[in-house]
Amino acid sequence: MQETSRFPLSFEFFPPKTPEGVEKLRLVRQQLYALKPEFCSVTFGAGGSTQEGTFNTVRDILAEGVSAASHFSCIGATRTTVREQLATLKAMGVKRLVALRGDLPSGYGAGGEFQYASDLVAFIRAETGDDFHIEVAAYPEVHPQAKSPASDLQAFAAKVNAGANAAITQYFYNADAYFRFVEEVDALGLTIPVVPGIMPITSSNQLMRFSDACGAEIPRWIRLRLQSFGDDVASIKAFGLDVVTDLCEQLRAGGAPGLHFYSMNQSMATLEICRKLAL
Repeated sequence: MQETSRFPLSFEFFPPKTPEGVEKLRLVRQQLYALKPEFCSVTFGAGGSTQEGTFNTVRDILAEGVSAASHFSCIGATRTTVREQLATLKAMGVKRLVALRGDLPSGYGAGGEFQYASDLVAFIRAETGDDFHIEVAAYPEVHPQAKSPASDLQAFAAKVNAGANAAITQYFYNADAYFRFVEEVDALGLTIPVVPGIMPITSSNQLMRFSDACGAEIPRWIRLRLQSFGDDVASIKAFGLDVVTDLCEQLRAGGAPGLHFYSMNQSMATLEICRKLAL
């Protein structure tokens, strides 16, 4: 059993769009740094639309003395643009990437020279060797665009075989889905750590909207409870805190190698969950 004080945590942020957002996120990060994260990751908009904001936020995190992982998506990218971005990140001192296929911008054809995240991982390895620790995405409840669970698992295996070091999952609220996925990964002889992605529940409408968009399942009992609270924000937050803390307990007890929190650029829910977990 790992010491609770040493259990690895990491946090995801998105690049703010306004100067006020930049300052707010700076404060949020300072609060979360008290938990001594292994790293903080920063998302990358569809088609690289937030590249400047992503890289600026990564620079800020590095300047604060914390390891920063830049998300890196390949839809619409060329080998030349990826090569340039890798050189920029390397010069900044980035040691960790989250390599993704990425979402298509609306009204945008496939385009670019990379079709899958595994193509991107292979290219990064070929260009930079072991300069970067590469994280990839995993989908315990199956990627919404996958033809089948088996083909989704093969797509994951392709990313690992291309050179990924570790994986972070889409968020979920059913621990069995995670443990089954890890068993299937192990059965294929894939030895990388699969870190569960955790989404704190603070807003009912926001959670429903995100989950419908990304294919994350909200179990019926959770959905009905949230709906029953209506606009009672305090009850939603209290219920969400209990549900997600219990999920994290199950994951930790079952041997998960860490927890990656989708912070939504907020600190309170994550801090409260980790306090209840004695982290």
